[in-house]
Amino acid sequence: MSRSRDRRRRRPAYSRRPQEFYWLWIAATATYGVGDIVSTIAFLEYVPTIAEANPVVAFAIDSFGLGGLVALKIAVYLIMLWISVQGAREGDGLLYYFPPVLLTLVGTYLTASNVRLLWLA
Repeated sequence: MSRSRDRRRRRPAYSRRPQEFYWLWIAATATYGVGDIVSTIAFLEYVPTIAEANPVVAFAIDSFGLGGLVALKIAVYLIMLWISVQGAREGDGLLYYFPPVLLTLVGTYLTASNVRLLWLA
């Protein structure tokens, strides 16, 4: 039996290990979704002398307000979730784990950076 046939017959990783899938995405949601959005809004509202450094995020905020920030974050989150689900369906561990781990690491860094900016302001 070839490896590709074996992958097609196996259930996706999110079906075999649903708790793992949920916790990976809960961590990504807590850090990238909630932590970064809340800390970005806090420093934009409470420290007007600090501007958003990311040009894409700055454009979204300038064009659509804080709703633009949230919409951009949701779009990135959903794209990464889709990549992870596709990776699970194809049996590709890298595509399955990389998106939530990346969002968690980026979210943790961005949240810490925003809190640091708030603390120093």
